[in-house]
Amino acid sequence: MGVEIKESAVSDEAFEAMKDFVADYLAASVENEDDGGRMRWYPWHSAEYRFNHTLNVVELAADIARREGADVDVVRVAALFHDIAKLEAEQERHADEGARVAREYLTTRGDYPQSFVDQVTQSVREHSYQGPLADVSLETQCLIEADILDKVGANGAVLMLLRMGYESRTHMDAGEMIDRVLERGRDAASRVESDAAESVAHQRVKRVKWFREWLTDEVPGIDARDDA
Repeated sequence: MGVEIKESAVSDEAFEAMKDFVADYLAASVENEDDGGRMRWYPWHSAEYRFNHTLNVVELAADIARREGADVDVVRVAALFHDIAKLEAEQERHADEGARVAREYLTTRGDYPQSFVDQVTQSVREHSYQGPLADVSLETQCLIEADILDKVGANGAVLMLLRMGYESRTHMDAGEMIDRVLERGRDAASRVESDAAESVAHQRVKRVKWFREWLTDEVPGIDARDDA
């Protein structure tokens, strides 16, 4: 018996148009604020970072979805829209606002089944859920796991090192900052549920541990500075 190949509900052209829309929406969110936006001087509070984070989550979530048997189209589109309102809405409201924007886009710019639109918007709305992942759909779980994982590993380490510069820290604080990434990675590994996400989490934690060991070996006194 052959394997049934499911035709994608979202064409490559349609997905590229969605990406352009999300990028423009994030940029406009910043431009529309007189003061340049909340904490916009931090690297992860800019339109550029937020869009890059979004693309990272799209790739991670789609990979997890493929490996776990979730609906990849739902996951990819939900991942693309999950933080679209992050720079204009308060943290506790950005998921609901993002779901609203996603629904409006999908119902006015395409001929998508209502069930598809509902699944996407549900995942966007629930992507900040802090409870057990068994409580949400598999598609939402894939999105939540990817969102968590983008904040650990190499990307998390780079962001922490950037933060050092913004906070006028010296390189001798690097050990402390990387330890925070390790802690976040271990928390992520304990929260994710799928085998695919657990594999990514453990791999990323291992890489950060190697980097921490290199710091200890090559920067004399860095641990003493951390203890102080």
